[in-house]
Formats: sequence, C-alpha cells, structure tokens
Amino acid sequence: MGLADGIRKHGFRKWYERELLGSHAWLVLTFLCTIGLVAAFEGLSLGGTDARLGNFAAIGLCGVVGVVALRRYLYRLMHAEQLANQAVCAQCQTYGRLEVTAEEAGGRRLRVRCRHCAHEWSLEG
Repeated sequence: MGLADGIRKHGFRKWYERELLGSHAWLVLTFLCTIGLVAAFEGLSLGGTDARLGNFAAIGLCGVVGVVALRRYLYRLMHAEQLANQAVCAQCQTYGRLEVTAEEAGGRRLRVRCRHCAHEWSLEG
C-alpha cells in the first residue's frame, strides 16, 4: 500500500502510528539477531568441528538479517518522522487532520488539505 493510500484509508494519525509500530517490529528483529550472534559466538568456543560449521552459518545469517532489519527500522522511523514534522497546518496549527487531494512525483509528494481550515500544502515524502 502506498503512502497516499495508507493515509486515505486510515487517516494520517493512524498511518503514523502504524509506521512506528512497523518500524519497531524491525527493531525487535534486530535485537533477536543480536542475541543469535552472541549465542553463535559462544557456541564457537564450546563445540567441535561440526558445531563450528553450524555456528559460522548462524553468525552469517544473523549478521545479514540483523543489518537488513536495522536499516529497515531506521528508514521507516525516519520516513514517518519526516512526514510527521510536515503534518502541521501552517494556517491554524492543527496537527495531523489532513486529507490527501493529489499525488505528485510518483507518490513522493502529496498535496494535502487541512480538515479544519481547508488550507492546502505539500508533504515531501
């Protein structure tokens, strides 16, 4: 679901809340991968040759998944925060009460209208 569709369907505040929850799910995955890395490194010192191969595979897998999860967490969090900083009406200072009127630049820019005073501005996503 695109940015405009998500805001139209749920409203800006709910969209923002869902983005934060989704980003923090990626953070939890990063944390779990970190625990997996620590456990795999600990297993290197305890196991034999067969166990070492499995631990090296676990280190590689947890490392790659952890880095991807951390990047996704940071991207989604920064994207949501960037849009939240622009979601205040310049005319009446109302936060997050907006409706999408048009999409521009392939969905990266949204024209929005304040539901309180009908002022229009752009959100850069």
